[in-house]
Amino acid sequence: HSPMYFFLCHLAFVDFYGTSTVTPNTLVYSLCKIKSMSFYACATQVCCFITVSVWELLMLSVMAYDRYVAICNPLLYVVLMPRRLCVQMVTSSYIYGFSVGLIQAIATFHMSFCDSNVVNQFYCDDVPLIALACSDTHVKELMLLVIAGFNVLCSLIVVLISYGFIVFAIFRIHSAVGRQKAFSTCASHLFSISLYYGTLSFMYLQPKSSHSLDKDKFASVFYAVVIPMLNPLIYTLRN
Repeated sequence: HSPMYFFLCHLAFVDFYGTSTVTPNTLVYSLCKIKSMSFYACATQVCCFITVSVWELLMLSVMAYDRYVAICNPLLYVVLMPRRLCVQMVTSSYIYGFSVGLIQAIATFHMSFCDSNVVNQFYCDDVPLIALACSDTHVKELMLLVIAGFNVLCSLIVVLISYGFIVFAIFRIHSAVGRQKAFSTCASHLFSISLYYGTLSFMYLQPKSSHSLDKDKFASVFYAVVIPMLNPLIYTLRN
């Protein structure tokens, strides 16, 4: 169980960091008369928010692989998931996520903003900022689509393959108690993944005709604030 709790600890850190990036400023701007943010503060928030989003995807993927090893190869779990490998996977996730966030933020704020400076969102987000740019945004939009699509697709493939093997392994267990125990091992993680990917799909995969400003803002708050707050509760329900 040690690798599982190691990854849970880092997922909790990512969730805490994510809510700290968005929630305090959102509360200040909502409750106080301060309705503005400096250019560099906005750039920092964009970088941090994208970084956290990538970290969350990678942590969920790593945890899916961890559940696959625990259920499909329980006798070799300690051998296949040594402490060194766990540290390497988490460290690589942090480095890659920060690199993506930094590159995307630099690309966003290299565009020219010469008209309205009102971001139509509760926090500085990449997509509303692209809509405010008065320079050519095709390169930035293509970069956002390719990098985000690559990250989500790779993460989803790892999760689906891992849980595909897990389902087959559970069906091969003859006792009902054994199947229940195996399912309970990954139920909380599966529920967390469903929430996360479901919100992402609602935000980015629905047609433009279905988009509304109120729905998008609600989904953004749910994605940035509610899910990170729910994750600790979801993972403690089993205990």
